[in-house]
Amino acid sequence: MNQLPQDPMLLYSVVNMMLRDRYNSLDELCDDLNVNRAKLENTLAEVGFEYSASNNKFW
Repeated sequence: MNQLPQDPMLLYSVVNMMLRDRYNSLDELCDDLNVNRAKLENTLAEVGFEYSASNNKFW
């Protein structure tokens, strides 16, 4: 996740912005940025966020 912020709150904001503006799914974002999806989801889950595929965002 070198291209993404390490702070979980900034990460949450940046990932949701990217999902809204550039990517149709979390898989697409992770594939394009070469990010481990499980690690990303776990990092955000630690601060209370989970991914909603139907909404294509973390909340």
